[in-house]
Amino acid sequence: MNINIERLEKNLQELGKIGRNAGGGIDRALGSQADREARQWILSYWKSHLNVDIQIDGIANLWAFAAGTEPLPLIVFGSHHDAVPDGGMFDGALGVLIATEILETLQENGMKTRHPFGLVSFTGEEPNPFQVSTLGSKVLSGRLTRADLERLRNRIDGSDLQSCMQQIGGDITKADDIRIQPEQIRAFLECHIEQGCRLEEKGLHTASVSCITGIYREDIVFTGEANHAGTTTMKRRKDAFNAAAEFSLAFEKLLRERASDDVVGTVNNLTMEPNAVGIVPGTVMLTMEIRTCSETVTHEIAKAMDAVCEKIQRERGVEIRRRLNLDQPPMPMDTQVQHFVQEAMLETGEGDQVLVSMAGHDAANMQRVTKGGMIFTRSVGGKSHCPQEYTEPESIRRTGNAMLLALLKMDEGLD
Repeated sequence: MNINIERLEKNLQELGKIGRNAGGGIDRALGSQADREARQWILSYWKSHLNVDIQIDGIANLWAFAAGTEPLPLIVFGSHHDAVPDGGMFDGALGVLIATEILETLQENGMKTRHPFGLVSFTGEEPNPFQVSTLGSKVLSGRLTRADLERLRNRIDGSDLQSCMQQIGGDITKADDIRIQPEQIRAFLECHIEQGCRLEEKGLHTASVSCITGIYREDIVFTGEANHAGTTTMKRRKDAFNAAAEFSLAFEKLLRERASDDVVGTVNNLTMEPNAVGIVPGTVMLTMEIRTCSETVTHEIAKAMDAVCEKIQRERGVEIRRRLNLDQPPMPMDTQVQHFVQEAMLETGEGDQVLVSMAGHDAANMQRVTKGGMIFTRSVGGKSHCPQEYTEPESIRRTGNAMLLALLKMDEGLD
C-alpha cells in the first residue's frame, strides 16, 4: 500500500494557487482573503473525498476525524496552511496534504485503524499581524488562554483577534475549552520540509526529528557619542556602529568555533541613530539570537559574550546594555514516536537518520500535551520562506510512504 503521489502533487498545486502573487510567491497570512480561501479549499476537499467528521475549534484550527475500530484516543497527523509573505507553497501545506493523502489511501483500500485518526491544519503558525507564531497549537497546549487572546491586536489596523476569528470560523470565548486533555490524543506527527541542506548534502530524502531547537534572544543597545563625521578625529570617536560590528563578528567567531550544523546564531533587527551622512553613529540597537538543542551551549555562548562586551566598552568608550528578550528551551520529541518513525523509515528503505529542527514548529507545542513527533523531507537547495522553495515528488513519495507505515506501527504499538 502506497500513497498516490500524482494525486498529492495535484493537490499541492491546487492549494498553491491560493495567495500566489505576481512574483510566484505565496501571500497567505492569518486572516487574509487567501487564508480564508485556503481554509475553504481544505474543508471542501475533506468533505468531498474523505469519510470524516469535520470541526473548526475556538482558535479556528481545522480538524477532520476518521473513526477507529476501538474506543481509543486519537492519533493525529497535520501541520499548517498559512504562509509567510512571499513564501513558498510547501512549508506547512505539504504537512496538511500529506496527512490528508495518507487517510485517503487508507480509506480507498478499505482499511481502518484501531485508534481514531485525525487530521489538523493549525491556525497562524507563521508570523502574522497578531504577532504570535504557532498560535493555534499554543492555545491547544494551554500556553495561551482566552485572557491572553483577548489582549491581542492586529498591528496593521488595530482590530482584535475575535474579529478575525469570526471571519474564519473560530470563537476565542471557547479558547479555554479546547485545551487538549490527558489521553485525548495518543500521539501527534508533523511532516515538514527540512528548510535546510542537510538531507540534500547527504543524498537522503527523509529523517526523523529528535528535537526542536531552543531560541535565545537578547536586545542589545550600544551607546556611543554622535558627532561630526569630518571633524571628529579617529582617536576621539565613540562610534556605536563600529562597536556593534565588532560585537557581531566576535559573536560569529564563537559560533563558527563550535563547528556544528546544530548551533547557529544571527544578529539582526538593527537600527541606528542618527542614521545620516556626516554624523558618527551615536546609538545602535540590535537583536542577538542563538538556536541550538543544547541549553548548555546556548548559555556558554551568551556568557562568553560578556568578555567581548567588556573589551569593546573598554577599548571603544561605549556603553553596552543587554536585555533578555526570549529564552525558549529546546523541545525533545517523544522517543516512542521517534522509534516508530525510524522503524518505518528502515522498512521502506530510507535509513534511520535523525536530525534536529533548527526552526520552530507546532509539534513543539503538541509535545507538551501528547507524544509529539516530526519527520523531515528534503528541501532542494535548502530554500524556504521564499518563492523558490521546492521539494521533489520523489522525496514526498518516500516520506509519505514512511509516514503511512509509521501510522500503522503507532496504531498497533501505542496502547
